[in-house]
Amino acid sequence: MLSQGCDVDDPTSTDSTSTRAIKIFGYIQPEYDYNFTEGDQDNTIRFKRARIGVRGKVLNDFSYYFMLEASPFIGGTADTYLMDAFVTYEADNWARFSVGTFKQPFSLDVATPCHMLKTIERSVVADQLVAPQRDFGLAVFGGNPFNKLNYSVAVMNGTGLNQGDNNTKKDIMGRATYKITRYLTIGGSFRFGYPIPNNNEDDRSSYGGEVLLELDKLRVQAEYIYDEGAYFAGAAGGCGTTPIALGQKRDGAYILATYAVNEKFEPIFKYEYLDPDIEVKNNIGYLERMTVGFNYFVNNKVRFQLNYLANIETVVNVDNDQLLAQVQIRF
Repeated sequence: MLSQGCDVDDPTSTDSTSTRAIKIFGYIQPEYDYNFTEGDQDNTIRFKRARIGVRGKVLNDFSYYFMLEASPFIGGTADTYLMDAFVTYEADNWARFSVGTFKQPFSLDVATPCHMLKTIERSVVADQLVAPQRDFGLAVFGGNPFNKLNYSVAVMNGTGLNQGDNNTKKDIMGRATYKITRYLTIGGSFRFGYPIPNNNEDDRSSYGGEVLLELDKLRVQAEYIYDEGAYFAGAAGGCGTTPIALGQKRDGAYILATYAVNEKFEPIFKYEYLDPDIEVKNNIGYLERMTVGFNYFVNNKVRFQLNYLANIETVVNVDNDQLLAQVQIRF
């Protein structure tokens, strides 16, 4: 029910939103970044995310969710600001209505709660092409983790967080997944909207496909996203990512594999690419990246991640690999 936010229900918890208790939750992610650049090697200690929120129920069918972002490195401001805030009416398992600000229902990678990402960075294609990732709108959700089919459809402003609606059009988007077997789930997403301020003419269309394979300790997920039409760089990328220049047509994909050696140690590998303008050959902005590393779980509240990001430029080689280390504590 809360996948459109940044927390998920724990079905074994006694203070989940199945009761009327108020739950205070959050997490912090202090991080060390080392950049393998020419000359001096840039490095810094920062917060990836620092979030706190409350959620609960006021009636049997009405729940609320509220989260603040306090990290000065997300959103380009040192001020704490509203990340998610929505009210949900649960008419039925197949009809849960949410209104407020929340994640756009597009892409498995975007839908994954921030504290449950297998790598420190989301995929480049999700951060750049699914923008804005959060917005104001009205959505309907159906299904649960025990159903084969799950769906979500939303009508949203299209302007992103902390922005008023700046045209008379609305964006419509949706995502559906289907569990073919207990091991294999497939899904797709779409979006159609008008991203440019004070512009009701130039539109944008996005489409995505996803696959999730879970075989005992092995987990493999992959996505492809195609995006075309107008875009607005001012909407920013996901989780504070700096947006890049895009052509009329762009696409990208990733494949991510993890293996739970035991309950504490989980190696990871991810390959991804982003083509910001598929109509231009030898595009200097074309990016491939391989991420290798591991997750170490002290317990279900404390996690350590170490990732090496090998950036591969196919036109002009640039020294820009990164080593990222992050500790996460949830409460």
